[in-house]
Amino acid sequence: MKLEPIIVSLLDTDLYKFNMNQVIFHMHTDLCGEYYFKCRNKDVVFTREMLDEINAQIDHLCTLRFTREELDYLRSIRFIKNDYVEFLMLWHPVRDYVSATLDESGELSVVVNGPIFSAMQFEIYLLEIINEVYFRLKYDYSVLLESAKERLNQKIKGFGSGKYNFVFAEFGCRRRLSREWEDVVVRRLATETKNCIGTSNVYLAKKYNLTPIGTYAHEFVQMYQGIDSIPLAYTNHYAMRDWYKEYEGDNGTALTDTLTTDLFLLDFNRSMVNNYSGVRHDSGDPFEWGEKIIAHYRKFGVDPKTKLLLFSDSLDFDKAQALYDYFKERAKVSFGIGTFCSNDTCESPLNIVIKLQYVNGRPVAKLSDTPSKAMCRDMEYLDYLNRSVDFRIKREK
Repeated sequence: MKLEPIIVSLLDTDLYKFNMNQVIFHMHTDLCGEYYFKCRNKDVVFTREMLDEINAQIDHLCTLRFTREELDYLRSIRFIKNDYVEFLMLWHPVRDYVSATLDESGELSVVVNGPIFSAMQFEIYLLEIINEVYFRLKYDYSVLLESAKERLNQKIKGFGSGKYNFVFAEFGCRRRLSREWEDVVVRRLATETKNCIGTSNVYLAKKYNLTPIGTYAHEFVQMYQGIDSIPLAYTNHYAMRDWYKEYEGDNGTALTDTLTTDLFLLDFNRSMVNNYSGVRHDSGDPFEWGEKIIAHYRKFGVDPKTKLLLFSDSLDFDKAQALYDYFKERAKVSFGIGTFCSNDTCESPLNIVIKLQYVNGRPVAKLSDTPSKAMCRDMEYLDYLNRSVDFRIKREK
């Protein structure tokens, strides 16, 4: 390992990994999953040196354990339960669950295969490792850092001048330039503006006494596609039911687009509308989505001003301000801003993901409201899933 360790704490991940993991620990420890890495950018080449460094960093990751202080911090989060923290005292990343290889064209392959309650935790750590290794070995890091500093200064000035006046959380773990730079970004945004209300990074939330923010991800809904007894077009229902059972309305922001928002709304009935404090946008046109959600609330006689619209899809600060200006009088509005906080430099960021693709040997998929973001390794299954979703929407709308 030539670089310094990239992951130095198992808290250095998104809060929703713990949120989802707690539900799985209590309800679905029998599920096994396979996760696959994908770089959505064209013409990105990883080198043998990068691969060796990535594997060395994974080796180091798997030596880490939660400290007593870290476990006590997790206990202090109101919806994290003590028996789950006791489990984390015993848990650690297992190296045998992860493989990283490179083909002759320089395409990186990373696969995580194991019990979902353990395998799912690798996602953010691996993305943090892959992204930092790529940018440190591909470019002159000092040049990237200087450009990142200049751009961060402009954003902070934008809040000071009144150009930006919305509130947001930093969601930059997975595609950050580096661990040290995300630290700087979170510290400065939290201390030099009044608008950064927290971060998804649990380690940095602890370090700077900020609110850790997160709900659940697409993988949580995808997981239910692998359970034999659950019809594919009803997985949102079962996912939201289990989430509410676990958290009883606390930690209640629902993600709408795993199998399209139109399908989600069929299960977001009067009970769920009342049970959940808001919803999160992550694909499709955000203005159209917001109008659709507001109309849905009104259909059930719920004042949208009492509910949260959380936008988190590839946002920069100008897009967030436009959305805030459009919806601020009609609903609670907040934002999760990731790459544009943690990896805004003179070079284009990577668009990298690690997605759940199989559960107990069965293919699973995300459809989303942006068709190009769909990811599935079994095209026959993807077609079947689309038809199942379309059939229910046409039947029940």
